[in-house]
Amino acid sequence: MMRYKEEKEAKKEAFRKYLESSGVLDALTKVLVSLYEQNEKPSSALEFIQQKLGGPSLSEYEKLQTEMSDLQIKYNDLSATHQEICKELEELKHLHNITSTTETTNSEATRDELHN
Repeated sequence: MMRYKEEKEAKKEAFRKYLESSGVLDALTKVLVSLYEQNEKPSSALEFIQQKLGGPSLSEYEKLQTEMSDLQIKYNDLSATHQEICKELEELKHLHNITSTTETTNSEATRDELHN
């Protein structure tokens, strides 16, 4: 039981050091101090913190989600069009190869006839 608590404490300490070394604790402390020092507290503390940390507001987030959805639809349409065009290109290449082979065969036959 004691070993479990020691492992748990070691994990907590390692995580705390990770947050500290990556600057997370400092950034959060600054944002929380900024929130504390606000004379008029914002209606949404969470949005305030998100904005101070560089994240989008809720309305910006929703706008970005809509834009992403629209772009995904455009991407899917363009991808489908691309696949269709690639298929047509392969068909044209195949037809060209058949035509080239036929022309080569015909010109060889004509040349053979001229030489005979």
